[in-house]
Amino acid sequence: VLQSSNSLKASYEDWLLTYGLSVSPFHMRWQTALFNRQFYNWGRWKPRFLYLWFSIGMVFGILAMFGSVILLGKTLMQTLTQMLTEAPKAQNDRMLQVVVSVLFSGLCLRVVPGVNLPVSQLTYFFSAILISGVIHEVGHGVAAIREQVRFNGFGIFIFIVYPGAFVDLFTTHLQLISPVQQLRIFCAGVWHNFVLGVASFLVLFLLPAILFPFYYTGVGALVTEVAEDSPANGPRGLFVGDLVTNLQDCPVYNVEDWNSCLGDISEKSQVGYCVSAATLQQLSFPARVYRRLDGTVECCSNNSLTDICFSYSNNLDSHLYACLPARKVIEASKVCRTNVDCQKDFVPGFCVTPSLENQTRLIRVKHPPHIDMLYVGHPMHLQYTVSLSSFVPRQNFLSIDLPVVIETFCKYLISLSGALAVINAVPCFALDGQWILNSFLEATLSSLIVEKQNRELVGFLILLAGSALLAANVALGLWMVTAR
Repeated sequence: VLQSSNSLKASYEDWLLTYGLSVSPFHMRWQTALFNRQFYNWGRWKPRFLYLWFSIGMVFGILAMFGSVILLGKTLMQTLTQMLTEAPKAQNDRMLQVVVSVLFSGLCLRVVPGVNLPVSQLTYFFSAILISGVIHEVGHGVAAIREQVRFNGFGIFIFIVYPGAFVDLFTTHLQLISPVQQLRIFCAGVWHNFVLGVASFLVLFLLPAILFPFYYTGVGALVTEVAEDSPANGPRGLFVGDLVTNLQDCPVYNVEDWNSCLGDISEKSQVGYCVSAATLQQLSFPARVYRRLDGTVECCSNNSLTDICFSYSNNLDSHLYACLPARKVIEASKVCRTNVDCQKDFVPGFCVTPSLENQTRLIRVKHPPHIDMLYVGHPMHLQYTVSLSSFVPRQNFLSIDLPVVIETFCKYLISLSGALAVINAVPCFALDGQWILNSFLEATLSSLIVEKQNRELVGFLILLAGSALLAANVALGLWMVTAR
């Protein structure tokens, strides 16, 4: 039995070796020489152009190495400040969070699928990681062939659930070429990730022009999905294919307007609606007034699904309340802040304001030709449960989801490819920054520090500091995520 087991194990290992597979706990990789010819074709295509291309990449990689240290230092200081002051994170600091999310060859440890990454976007996430990693390694491989370094093969790996890529170069050839040539090779991955991020940004920016023959923009926000538990779901709510044109008196021409309007509505006080004195007297009915726990006033029955308590003022009393049918009051009424906004043709009118709980808003959503949707709740709940697109199909057979797919994928590529470029440029052990730093020191300090051992000592100390800086960012970032 033991001999049979050993024979089976040997056959299995031979099979893995034949197909270039390697399997170990939490890690699986595949290496092949199938693409070597294609890599050699790329590496020998227009030598002068490639020399200029990778020379620009070398300059960028060196600048990125210094820039990444500054960026991680700034991130660390902001994280420490936030921990000490308990201040909320500003919107502009979110990009710095992305930087510390990618650690090694596109492996994102700050983004956990199913926890703080929507399950519906896992395909975008893993595809963007894989493409960013492949483009990164293609840069190394083509640059190595351009510098006459032997290329052994290309491969793909999976670490736990995160995909990545790698190239196998002949180490002896790498050690024989000059430090400047080494820099072109080591900086090529960072450079290609930067170019991929810029290309994705340009596609995202030019998407309206690219899709113009098939989709038009600037007419509203098209509803692409409404969550089942969304307060906008229902017979008088929003449906897939509806075009939202207004939130209250805030015009909506695209998704950015939708988000901006909801943000303004949540930050500002509730707007009122103009109602004539005669209409107010006709619609209102006696109701008991009482205060909620948060201090706001309620004057309607809790069982009512159509009536809302409104507050208004007249010349004698500034705290009057009336329970009114919401839709009859709001439809065909203009928004207001004071009674002065409602004076028209000497007809007395009042500005009635919904008396709702704190942070709750009554929002009129226009989506013609349908009847206006009246939403009562927190504005952010509406934002999180309704998906929209700025692109409206010119023909019915065109998919309303295609522009959203392209937009989302471009955003993931920008974030993950950019983060991969920044993190790999950090002078840290086992990252591209280690080899960039060593080659940079050899190219610049050979005349100042003659002894090679002393140059290696300087490089080791810098790598130690860079590794500690990156580790501190990751540790504090994970602590912030788990603690909150």
